[in-house]
Amino acid sequence: MATHQYLARIHWERGAAAFTDNRYSRGHTWQFDGGVQVPASSSPHVVRVPFSVEAAVDPEEALVAALSSCHMLTFLHLAARAGWRVDAYCDDAVGVMDKNAAGREAIVRATLRPRVSFSGERLPSPEEIAQLHHRAHEECFIANSVTTDVRVEPVSDA
Repeated sequence: MATHQYLARIHWERGAAAFTDNRYSRGHTWQFDGGVQVPASSSPHVVRVPFSVEAAVDPEEALVAALSSCHMLTFLHLAARAGWRVDAYCDDAVGVMDKNAAGREAIVRATLRPRVSFSGERLPSPEEIAQLHHRAHEECFIANSVTTDVRVEPVSDA
């Protein structure tokens, strides 16, 4: 695979805050190469409101979302290639912040709980679905980029 670059512009301004008293807004924006702009902030679990913006995306949530999104996109690719029609995919992913092996705060675990529905004449067996999730995890670029323990616990509607 060829080398690719992925761009993100992060922008923050102090405004009228003194800054040196540590009472400044952590609110900022993320802008991506396609033009999408996302309001971002530190997590309210890390920096209390009003110095963090509760309605904005924080880096920890973004990491969990990136892991989940990458797994989903890889899963969908593998399912389509195998000839299975996916109708819907929903994941209630959860990240856990704790001390890592080096004693530093980190997202040490992310649990993906995908719920996938299929239709068509040919439906995958539970074993084939489990294998799709296993392969998706192995091939996910983001999961391959982090030391976080990523667990995939598919949810069945049956």
